[in-house]
Amino acid sequence: MPVTIDADALRRMYLDEALTTQETATRLGCGASTVRRRLHRFGIPVRGRGPNTGPRIGSPAWSRETAWVVGLIATDGNLAKTGGGITITSKDVDLLECARRCLAISNRVGWSSGGFGSGTYRLQWRSRVFYDWLVSLGLTPRKSLTIGPLAVPDAYFPDFFRGCIDGDGTVLVYTDRYHATQKASYVYTRLYVSLVSASRPFVDWMRATIYRLLTLAGGIHVKWTRGRRPVWILRYSKKASVRLLRWMYPSPDVPGLARKRAKAEPFILSGK
Repeated sequence: MPVTIDADALRRMYLDEALTTQETATRLGCGASTVRRRLHRFGIPVRGRGPNTGPRIGSPAWSRETAWVVGLIATDGNLAKTGGGITITSKDVDLLECARRCLAISNRVGWSSGGFGSGTYRLQWRSRVFYDWLVSLGLTPRKSLTIGPLAVPDAYFPDFFRGCIDGDGTVLVYTDRYHATQKASYVYTRLYVSLVSASRPFVDWMRATIYRLLTLAGGIHVKWTRGRRPVWILRYSKKASVRLLRWMYPSPDVPGLARKRAKAEPFILSGK
């Protein structure tokens, strides 16, 4: 009789508890090959063969800072094909300075005038250990169209999500006066938190994870531009966005883009 394996339980054992495929199989009462097939089916990144001996000396450890930077890299970053090079680009120099402080690296933020991320600021550095760690999470070079589920622990998902929003997301706040001509009181403050990606699997995974952690349902829309590939937009309504903002900004001192935090602040503090 086929073994029923819950995706969340498998993810927790294999990623959060860092069990090997054989240890996971023993816990679930099945074979290691069955576990490997389910990992592939559920889109869970697979580690290399052999026992998990823990992080090697100098390898990154999960923290609010590293999770936020991983979110930036997943959306606005790039991994070089060779050499362990990592680049984050942004129009906000403050964002890159914050990333530099989080990583405790001395590389300066520069201006990119050509190639990848031209016309933006750029933070670029080399670290084979950090690069290999990112690859183990599921990131790859030229990932924009192929990125899918990443091995991000639930405990650090709010920080990762905040990094994604700071990289390729929006906290949109505006005043809607469309019906004000009918009645002066028909003026509303609109709020939407949204994330854009050229990879539908990545957007699907983000929506599924947020629903699993917060029971918030977001809508996915596609934007078509002639001559270009479609982009997918994950968007949350005002009520859901307020909960998201309080979740992704648990305290004033977490790393993030100041201008987006400023937009979120009134809703975080409103109590509504």
